[in-house]
Amino acid sequence: MTKITNVWGEVYRWPRHKPITNGLYTYSHSGIKAVFIETDDGVTGVGLGSGIETAPDVTIAIIEHLKQFLIGKDPLDIERHWHNMWRPKLVGRRGITTRVISGIDIALWDLKAKLANMPLYKLLGGFSNSVDTYIAGGYYEDGKGLKELAQEMERNIELGATAVKMKIGGVPINEDIERLRVVRETVGPDVRIMADANNAYRHYQAIEFARKAEKYDLFWFEEPVEPDDYIGQREITRATGVPVAAGENEYTRYGFRDLINHRAVDILQPDALILGGITEFMKVAALAQANDLDIAPHGSQYIHIHLVAAIPNGLILEYYRDSVDPMHGKVYMDELVIKDGRVYAPDRPGLGLEINKEALKEYRVA
Repeated sequence: MTKITNVWGEVYRWPRHKPITNGLYTYSHSGIKAVFIETDDGVTGVGLGSGIETAPDVTIAIIEHLKQFLIGKDPLDIERHWHNMWRPKLVGRRGITTRVISGIDIALWDLKAKLANMPLYKLLGGFSNSVDTYIAGGYYEDGKGLKELAQEMERNIELGATAVKMKIGGVPINEDIERLRVVRETVGPDVRIMADANNAYRHYQAIEFARKAEKYDLFWFEEPVEPDDYIGQREITRATGVPVAAGENEYTRYGFRDLINHRAVDILQPDALILGGITEFMKVAALAQANDLDIAPHGSQYIHIHLVAAIPNGLILEYYRDSVDPMHGKVYMDELVIKDGRVYAPDRPGLGLEINKEALKEYRVA
C-alpha cells in the first residue's frame, strides 16, 4: 500500500506591475501557496491553497499542524483525510484553516490521478476536454481611464476571449455605468460581459446598478453584496433580469446549501482553493446539479479547468492573464492558453501542474 511520507508547503509572492483595485480591496502583490504531498512510491501530489497574503508563516504553520493526520496514511483515503482535518470545533468552519485544507485536498487529488495515470478531469467525470472561458480584469488602477480600459478589452479579444469581466463598485454607480458602456462598445454585441462588485454594495445600491446596467446585456452581476447577506442578495435576484453570481467567499457544501435554499443566486461560483478543496467542490457541483444551477468557479484556471471539464453543469472558466499578473506564463512549466474562446484540459496525469521553482526562487517568502 502506498503511504504518505511527507507534507510541506511553499509560499511565493511577487509585486504586480502596479496595484489593482476592485470594489473594496487593493492588491499590490500576486503569488501562490503550494502544497506538496510525497509518497513512498516516489510520486508527489501538488496542490494550491489560499492563505493570508501578508502572513505566509501562518499558512505554513497550519500545514505543519494538519500533516499529523496524513503521514503514514494511504493517500487514496481522501474522504477520511478531509473529515479528520476539518473539525469545526477545533479548526473553525470558515477562514484560513479551511483554505489551507483546500490546498492539501487538491494535492491529494492530484496524487490520486497520478497514481491512476489519468488526467484529473477524466478521473472526476470527464464530461468534456475543453471549457468555455472568460478573461477577468477591468480593475481600477492609477492612470487607467476609459481609454486604457478599452485597450485592455481590445487585447482580451485579440487573445481569443469571447467573454470578459470588469470590476465595479469602486466609484459612483453612474461612473461605473459609463465604464460599462465603453466596454460594451469596445467588445461589440456578441461578447459576453460580467460585472463584479466584490461585495461593495448594499442591496438597494446593487439593484440600482443592475437596473441601469440591463440595457448593456450583462451576462452576470457578481458578488453585489456581502457574502453573508443572503436575503439582500435574494432581493437583488428578484429585482432584475440580470443573473446574479456569487460564492467565491463561501465555504464547504453547507455554505452553498444555504445560498441555494435562500434562492440567493442564479450562478454558483465555488473556489476549490477556498471552500475546502476538490472534495467539497464536487459535492457543491452535485448539489447545484440537483437544483438545476450552473457552476462558474472563481479563481485559478490551472485547478478549475479540470473541475469545469469534469461536470455537466460547468458553465465557464475564469482566466487571468498578464494584465493582472506579471508572472503569467512563468509560474508553471506548461501554460494554459485560450483557443477560440475555450481552454483545453491538460492530458497529463493529475493536474498536469509543475511549478517552475527556478523562475520563482527569488520570490519565495515561506
